[in-house]
Amino acid sequence: MLDLKFIRENPELVRKNIELKGENANIDFLLELDENRRKIIAEVERLKHHRNVVSNEIARLKKEKQDATAKIEEMRVVSDQIKAMDDELREIETKIRAELLKIPNMLHQSVPAGKDSNDNVVVRAWGIPLEKNVPDHIQISKALNILDFERGAKVTGSGFAYYIGKGAALERALITYMLEKHIYEHNYLEMLPPLVVNENAMIGTGQIPKLADDMYYIDKDELYLIPTAEVPVTNYHSNEVLNIEDLPKKFVAYTPCFRREAGSYGKETKGFLRVHQFNKVELVKYTTPETSYEELELLTKDAESILQDLNIPYRVVLLCSGDTSFSSAKTYDIEVWSPAEKKWLEVSSCSNFEDFQARRANIRFKRTPNDKPEFVHTLNGSGLATSRLIVALLENYYNPEDGSVTIPEVLRQYTKFEKITK
Repeated sequence: MLDLKFIRENPELVRKNIELKGENANIDFLLELDENRRKIIAEVERLKHHRNVVSNEIARLKKEKQDATAKIEEMRVVSDQIKAMDDELREIETKIRAELLKIPNMLHQSVPAGKDSNDNVVVRAWGIPLEKNVPDHIQISKALNILDFERGAKVTGSGFAYYIGKGAALERALITYMLEKHIYEHNYLEMLPPLVVNENAMIGTGQIPKLADDMYYIDKDELYLIPTAEVPVTNYHSNEVLNIEDLPKKFVAYTPCFRREAGSYGKETKGFLRVHQFNKVELVKYTTPETSYEELELLTKDAESILQDLNIPYRVVLLCSGDTSFSSAKTYDIEVWSPAEKKWLEVSSCSNFEDFQARRANIRFKRTPNDKPEFVHTLNGSGLATSRLIVALLENYYNPEDGSVTIPEVLRQYTKFEKITK
């Protein structure tokens, strides 16, 4: 959420940012509400001052045994006016917050202008993409009996799958390896958070109201299935004030993730390319404002190191303005190479939200005990999401001579096998 004072003082800058992000927010109504709010506050303060003055006069009249009836009646009317204005003020402030929640985060100055993913900028690449023809991950997994999309659709619906035998072991190995890498080498604190959260948590990280249609909602309990561990982990310190000595805070969490993908009509949906339930190891940071962009680079490199260990070709892409999410100020996508699809698949988005989420979730810190609290900067990134990673792994490690898949060396201590064969 943006600071209302910033919007008031920089309306054209905010309008331009809304346009660059391709959003439809209209700040004119917000500014009108804000102007009315300030007028009401000024009038309430004037009436309260007047009431204080007259109340003192009433006390004087009573002390002097004079008739104060007229002034008492006048103050009754004034008190009713103040109450009515306070009620109106609360209603306006509710509307202001609702409008603020519709306005996207400001883009960092380093983000290139662009309309969509075609305008993203490749920052760096690692490894040599495999160019030879291989079966896709659906054909490979079906031949090896390690994934079952048909029965996933039968039992739940499209976008769900079973991991079977060595497929389940491979998934478990990936998750365990990534957790241990981030915990023991990158010094993140492990969390195992709730898989359902309340509305305030979803508002805090920016999924609501913008992405409400993409969320799974449990109506009876008024709770949401998490779309990512970002939501419960980022909100862990909501409505708290931290000490500067606590920063940066670095969390890592594995969870299943649930997304309706209501806005993905027309996109590639076969197999693991787009699913409603998937596993992800998530990285979350709280930092000071002056260090957050340095921490974004470190966060991205932590995620990249997984792919280097797995020896899977990837590239890092800086998202343009039109492809940067509602809540993010700057995002790097990490994309792996799919030989069968002959395209790059996103396995991680590493983002700096600056104080946008912290302002919504009220996460602050103090530089000294006597200082006024400031909002932290929050960051997160997948470290990594496994569904498309499995696609790249199966296809890049496929052995055409016998249809087997070799297990990357770093995973073998967890899988207890070196190859998946028919």
